[in-house]
Amino acid sequence: MFSIKFKYTRLLFSLAVIGIIATGCKKLDQVPQSSATNPAVFGSVNGLQVYANSFYEILPDAGALVRGDAMADYAARTSVPDFLRPGAYSPQQSTGWTWNALRNINYFLANNVRTNVSVEQRNHFNGLARFFRAWFYFDKLKRFGDVPWINSAMDIDDPKLYGARDPRTLVVDSIIADLDYASKNILTTNDASRTQITKNIVYAFKSRVCLFEGTFRKYHTEYDLGSSANGLLQQAADAAKTVIDAGTFNLNTAGGTDKAYRALFNSTTPNTNEVLLAAVVDPTLGVFNDANWYWTSATYGDRLSLIRTFVNTYLNIDGTPFTTTPGYKTMPFVEEVKGRDMRLQQTIRMGNYTRLNGATQEAAPPVFSYTYTGYQPIKLTQDDASMDGGSRNTNSIPSIRYAEVLLNYAEAKAELGTFTDADWNMTVGALRRRAGITGNTATRPTTIDQYLQTNYFPGITDPSLLEIRRERGIELVFEGFRFYDIVRWKRGPLMDQVWNGFYVPELNTPLDLNADGKPDVAFYRTMPSDPVKGVTYVSVGDNLANGSVNPQRLNSDNELTWLSNVQRKWDDKYYLYPIPEADRLINPKLGQNPGW
Repeated sequence: MFSIKFKYTRLLFSLAVIGIIATGCKKLDQVPQSSATNPAVFGSVNGLQVYANSFYEILPDAGALVRGDAMADYAARTSVPDFLRPGAYSPQQSTGWTWNALRNINYFLANNVRTNVSVEQRNHFNGLARFFRAWFYFDKLKRFGDVPWINSAMDIDDPKLYGARDPRTLVVDSIIADLDYASKNILTTNDASRTQITKNIVYAFKSRVCLFEGTFRKYHTEYDLGSSANGLLQQAADAAKTVIDAGTFNLNTAGGTDKAYRALFNSTTPNTNEVLLAAVVDPTLGVFNDANWYWTSATYGDRLSLIRTFVNTYLNIDGTPFTTTPGYKTMPFVEEVKGRDMRLQQTIRMGNYTRLNGATQEAAPPVFSYTYTGYQPIKLTQDDASMDGGSRNTNSIPSIRYAEVLLNYAEAKAELGTFTDADWNMTVGALRRRAGITGNTATRPTTIDQYLQTNYFPGITDPSLLEIRRERGIELVFEGFRFYDIVRWKRGPLMDQVWNGFYVPELNTPLDLNADGKPDVAFYRTMPSDPVKGVTYVSVGDNLANGSVNPQRLNSDNELTWLSNVQRKWDDKYYLYPIPEADRLINPKLGQNPGW
């Protein structure tokens, strides 16, 4: 079966619901869902609202959003994920085959039929339920491909629980049908808190779903579904355009080109200009997140660090490719980060970046007790060292942004071959202007960036599509999109890239990483006898003092590398996760994904 442990599944109601149906049931979460049929829940708008609040548990919380790109091609991390190591991951380790939230939604839809609630209100709440069912199933589709489509609240002895999986075509059609219903029936058009589902959010999410599946079918030719790709891509473009034309959202530009981008991620309240949906903190209620702890701790998080191959894709401020700059391969860090797309300085530590330490604002260059490559992220953190340990962050984390909607629209149109100069100016051009880029942002590019094509997308010959993919990587970095972008583009081999860092001009020579006159780090094969005080010394020799292989080395280009001694080899079976073995043993009809 699905591992739907129905017998004592929680309804996830708040205490308010218990008040509504307090007729002898002392602990609602200890009774089967099928017994929670009190008319007070389904017979009033208040009851429906409280029940609908339970659906929001499906959305990723701030912690999940912060960790969304923990496995991505553009970031080195403490260890290679088992999923990417040959022979290290199997159906025995697989997770994610959980279905309790679906039972909760389907139970609601089956019971929301009371006539003393207006049809409009009832359809509104059904629209919410179907939106969340679509969100639930999209996560399952991306992870497992074919999954059972269940649209009823089944009892534990229902034979459908032991059936086979349904094809992805049926699942996708059903997701879209749910979203279309939600877009027609959800009554909420705007929500200042950016925590409630609105019509615009439904359309934005539909653009995400249809872009994913349209490009998946186009590039995964082994599924023989290419004939339906353009229809999905057109739906993606149409849904995104609906949000654009609504005029409710625009790109945040407050603070200028050097601050507007990062301000979206480090403020307590979501930026209502650009953010459609967010995981919101509330210090008054003690609701925080652990972004600083995850991104700055030497021991707690994954210690994600951007790799140099990706950092090279950030354009010069004049709009020219950085990799056309003479001598770019041997530029030291302090020089290579100058004069670039201003999102770079809002994504990593560089230049005059500072942090509050107690009452003092201090220079904060990359710290090699955290970073492996020198490109240390700051995007989702707050610039206050007091937040670095524990769940103390007061910044809300966006889940859906208007920038993504623009990029979904641009990519869908480019894939369809209908992308115009006006489309470019409204989407990629607008994003680049917000990033301070002064080159041509009004018309589509006409030439290929050879570096981008060679290192990332050798099969793409359309200059516009190449640049849209560049823009998507940079604009949405660390927001949890990258792995499944790679999946849908069928570019899994990108996960094998060397985890390279900045160029090291020479050994045993302290480097000043932020040009403040104070040396910060030095790299050595033999530790010098007279180390400079205040400098972090990092071994790049083949072996460590204890004889173990050193994971931090220099390659032939004198770039730092991390964990090049650990094998990563992409296998096409990784485009889907395996069905967990425990669930297959219970229900052999589930089968298994190819290669697992």
